[in-house]
Formats: sequence, C-alpha cells, structure tokens
Amino acid sequence: MTLLRKNSVFLVLSLILWIGLGTILLYLPKADLHLWLNQVHTPFLDAFFRVMTHLGEWVPYVVMAGLLFYRLGDATYLLSSVLVGGGIGQIIKHLVNAPRPLTWFAANYPDIQLPLVDGVVMNTQLSFPSGHTISCFALCMALSIILTNHKSSITNHPLTSFPLIQTFLFLLALTGSYSRIYLSQHFAMDIWAGMLIGIATPILLYPLFARFVMQKWYKLHFFQKKVH
Repeated sequence: MTLLRKNSVFLVLSLILWIGLGTILLYLPKADLHLWLNQVHTPFLDAFFRVMTHLGEWVPYVVMAGLLFYRLGDATYLLSSVLVGGGIGQIIKHLVNAPRPLTWFAANYPDIQLPLVDGVVMNTQLSFPSGHTISCFALCMALSIILTNHKSSITNHPLTSFPLIQTFLFLLALTGSYSRIYLSQHFAMDIWAGMLIGIATPILLYPLFARFVMQKWYKLHFFQKKVH
C-alpha cells in the first residue's frame, strides 16, 4: 500500500484514463473511435509523433544504461519491468493475432484511406496489445517508483512527492502511447490493454526486487566491485 500511496498521482491519472477509455470503448465502434482519435494531422504533429513513438522502443534501454552508472539494482528493476511486460504482450499478441488498423480497414472499409505519415513502416498483424504502450507505461511507472525511493539533496523528500514529476511521467507515457494511434499502428483497445500490462508489471515486480536486488545492490554500479 505504501508503494501505491507514494505513486498515487501517476496511478490516479492512469486509472482515470484507463476507465475513461474503457468506457468509450464500450459505446463507440472500433472504426469510429480510431478515426475520431486520428482525425487531426499536421506536418508538425507528424514529425512530433514519429519521434515520440520511439519512447516505447530504444529509450528504456538508454535510461537503463544511464542507471548502470548510478545504481545497478535500479537499472535491473527498470529493464526487467520493460522486458517482462513486453514478454507478456508478445505472448498475447501471438495468441490473438489481431490485424493492425491498416489491414483491418482495408478488409472492412476499403473506401476509407487512413492518414499515414511518411517514413513510418506500417505493420499489418499482431495488433493486440500495443507493445509500445506496455514499454512506455512500464518505463514511466518504474521510473516513478525508483524516484520515490530517492531523496532530493535540496528538500530531503522523495523526488516523486512532487506531483509535477509524476504528472510529467504520466504525460510522457500517454504521449508515447497515443503516437501509436496517431500513426495508425494500433487501435484504442490495444492501447487500453497495453496500459494495464505496462503499469501492473513494475508494481508486481517491485516487492521481489526491493527485497532481493535493490537493497543488496543499493550503492553498487556497473563499474564498482561489490563490497562484502
């Protein structure tokens, strides 16, 4: 419960979004919702979301590499959260094997042309759930938890006790996730499921890492020999 309370801003914002999106999914048809969420395209937004979509690709590994120089336990926790969440997503993807928006619209609404962004390679299958969304929310949820355990040298309070930091992490995860709808790589349902997996994985892994990894490697970094 302490973990949930300390990260309450990130979790409450995520819960509001998840419930709100789930409610909309109950009442709006799949095609209508995708077209509504994907109706505004500009050159600036095309470039912006083409960049932001990488938040669910290589960014987690860059952050993890940076943490290797600081605390090995934190780096291991963050990487495990992203990889385990991604592994769960891949299993579900191959079991469901749902078509991506481009394939689905071509089969069901051939007269509708989805707005595509130049330079983006379009996928055709394995749509549900969104792996990028899992990575985005797993990365930001794990970072929120890590920051909760570290204190600012100025205030001596956990860094994520400041609501703005947790809000920023939530908006970062949301933007990276929405980029998948904007680029027509995923439906809203894929994002909805990816959020759940991405948030739940770091929370469920934390007790294990807090007991066996984080405390043991609290001050150990990649280039430091372990002190017995």
